Amino acid sequence: MPFFMYAFLQEKVKGGNIIYSLSRFWADAFFFMVGISYSNMDEAPHNKNKEYIFVSNHISYLDIPMMMKVVRGQKMRILGKAEMNKVPVFGSIYKRGAVSVDRLSAKARSQSMKELIGYIHQKISVFICPEGTFNTTHRPLKKFYDGAFRIAIETQKPILPVLFLDTYDRLNYKSIFSLNPGKCRSVYLPETDTAGMKMSDLPFLKEKVFKQMEEALIRYGATWIRKK
Repeated sequence: MPFFMYAFLQEKVKGGNIIYSLSRFWADAFFFMVGISYSNMDEAPHNKNKEYIFVSNHISYLDIPMMMKVVRGQKMRILGKAEMNKVPVFGSIYKRGAVSVDRLSAKARSQSMKELIGYIHQKISVFICPEGTFNTTHRPLKKFYDGAFRIAIETQKPILPVLFLDTYDRLNYKSIFSLNPGKCRSVYLPETDTAGMKMSDLPFLKEKVFKQMEEALIRYGATWIRKK
């Protein structure tokens, strides 16, 4: 907490960067204490000196520490749920580090997008779960929101999909008491360049990334997927 308090005293960008450094340490310590082993696979290398729009599937509360584990050596900001700001103690840290969004408010969504774009202009990547909420459908993915792809086109930055393969098994979204030790794997998929794209290309871009992630989740055998 003293380190987090120090971060709160800094200006917004610097303070946020410090919070992410502390949160990565927290994620490492938490995984060690609960017996979760982490590993990452790269289907294609990515350049840590570039800014990306990271997108991932979302199916567990463990996705938050996984974001801290998977993005290393790069500055980033996460788009998160506004409801998390209300959690005692953690909410204050979350509010300073993440960009919060109330998805029921068009004005709030617009403001969040502007804030994320502002971070990208400061050479800070952003991390968005385009499903918005937990996928409870037993399909590989839920329908995507436009936000991540709109930002990518507006800033002309590449989309970099990341899969979380085991968070569903380690901590089911139905109960925090389902936490159990084991493996947690992430996978970097090949990035999608958006250079030259216009807003009219948004549906194509969203569908392309959706299919890329969907096919990969099936290929890796994600356990929440149920055949019809």
